[in-house]
Amino acid sequence: MSHTVAEIIVETLHEAGVRRCYGVAGDTLNYVTDAIRRSDIRWIHVRHEEAGGFAAGADALLTGELAACAGSCGPGGLHFINGLFESHRNRAPVVLIASQIVRDELGFDFPQEVDFKAVYSSCSVFCEEIRTPEQARRMTAMAAQAALTKQGVAVLIVPVDVSQAKVTDTPAFAVHRTRPRTRPSEAELARIAEALNGGRRIAIYGGSGCEGAHDYVVALAEQLNAPVAHTSRAKDFLEHGNPHNVGMTGVFGSEAGYHALMTCDTLLLLGCDFAWRQYYPSDATIIQIDIDGSHLGRRHPVDIAAAGDIADTLDALLPLIVKRDDRSFLDDCLGHHDKAVAAQRKHSVADDDRPIHPQYLTETIAAAARADAIYTADCGSPMVWCLRHVPSTGRNRRVISLTHGTMANAMPQALGAKAAFPDRQVISLSGDGGIAMLLGDLLTAVQEKLAIKVCVFNNSSLGFVELEQKVDGLLDAYTNLVNPDFARVAEAIGFHARRVERSGELAGAVREWLDAPGPALLDVVTDRFELVMPPKVEASQIFGTALYSAKAVLSGRAADVVGLVRNAID
Repeated sequence: MSHTVAEIIVETLHEAGVRRCYGVAGDTLNYVTDAIRRSDIRWIHVRHEEAGGFAAGADALLTGELAACAGSCGPGGLHFINGLFESHRNRAPVVLIASQIVRDELGFDFPQEVDFKAVYSSCSVFCEEIRTPEQARRMTAMAAQAALTKQGVAVLIVPVDVSQAKVTDTPAFAVHRTRPRTRPSEAELARIAEALNGGRRIAIYGGSGCEGAHDYVVALAEQLNAPVAHTSRAKDFLEHGNPHNVGMTGVFGSEAGYHALMTCDTLLLLGCDFAWRQYYPSDATIIQIDIDGSHLGRRHPVDIAAAGDIADTLDALLPLIVKRDDRSFLDDCLGHHDKAVAAQRKHSVADDDRPIHPQYLTETIAAAARADAIYTADCGSPMVWCLRHVPSTGRNRRVISLTHGTMANAMPQALGAKAAFPDRQVISLSGDGGIAMLLGDLLTAVQEKLAIKVCVFNNSSLGFVELEQKVDGLLDAYTNLVNPDFARVAEAIGFHARRVERSGELAGAVREWLDAPGPALLDVVTDRFELVMPPKVEASQIFGTALYSAKAVLSGRAADVVGLVRNAID
């Protein structure tokens, strides 16, 4: 029996675990979408391919399974690039079906011709073209296996004449799931144990490689009486149920995490590839364990390095660790953590005499949300508030653009999360700049019946950019946003929607928004001058902000300085 190449691609992807495909139908993709129509894969019709790339990435990241997206030749395939760059840097297993013009016209500057291999090679683990119908099953299986094994984006380029061609007998290539156990050698484990047993002020710094290793990390911390700091990406995996937790470090973190790392004499990095060198200690013995050997020592010089899965490695390491009785360093760090939490929460209060504090908004949402809610947050201040003010429950998750750092990720990532988990609460914490950038895909939530909850942090500015300019001593420029009433816009699209301008209305509005049966949007006017303070303020930042203040006063913008200072000293 013969099958078209499009049917073989769809069948192979379904066997590999794909259950949803995000995209926009069109010309060279028509044979593929027709095959999907007759399959068990759900087609989710987004309004912009970039949103489809974000959605597929969130789907794959949260499920751990393969997700797909598909686009037509030329512009259709190109529109995915930013969403898939984000997905790839999040290590989400996604396959893009990039349909292409007919083979006979390739290389002749034909209308809509794009060299997808040149475009996507830098943000994929696999990028190949199916050149003949006989390659279809084999190439599709290899693309899927690469995405799952290497944890990234695989791009399958499919000329339209290939997709419609028929094939009779093809070898039964399939996708194979592997679960290897990786851990350091006995000699490496002994060296790591010797360094930890010899330390006096030991700190643990965990990254996203600690997913699935929570209990092992806590057990090691108990043996060593060590504080556990974590990266932003590891919050969901290490914060909950951890009496040794001292929070995040880095620019989004707290003074406590920073203090633990800067004052330790022995630092153990676990699955952590944190990029900013200024947040590593200069006078400590640094030990690094990572599943990817190419990550060892690439951010900061380390003294001992070993490759291994964190859970398997700690399972083997724990019997070699001598129980410590001295808690002085741990207690000191926990005291700093208590103070840091209190300092971060001082603006998490209702105050009807001023614009709504975004911290108060975030904590109000977190208090009303389910324990297993999925949060997405736009790059900028919403992601900071989400990381700082939504506690980890051990069941909730957050998807944030931390390594790619793109705008407009939250709402489309919420679409993918809701498609993958229809019974879970999915909450998008969107900036006003981010939501406006891909506003059209609110229509996807209505059309595809995805009951996402979107909260717009509406401060009429590109707030994070504005703060960056002020810290550099510059007058903020081109950051002002003239926004519509987002609630009225969303209501016209088909959302349940409400606008909130006063703190006293917020708690009731949040409950109503979360309880709405379909997609819902809450447009909340927040304080434009709320500061995102790093754990350590450099003298250059103080000078830069002071310089901005002087320039603003001289430019007739003294009211802006008053707002900035008011929030800094409250």
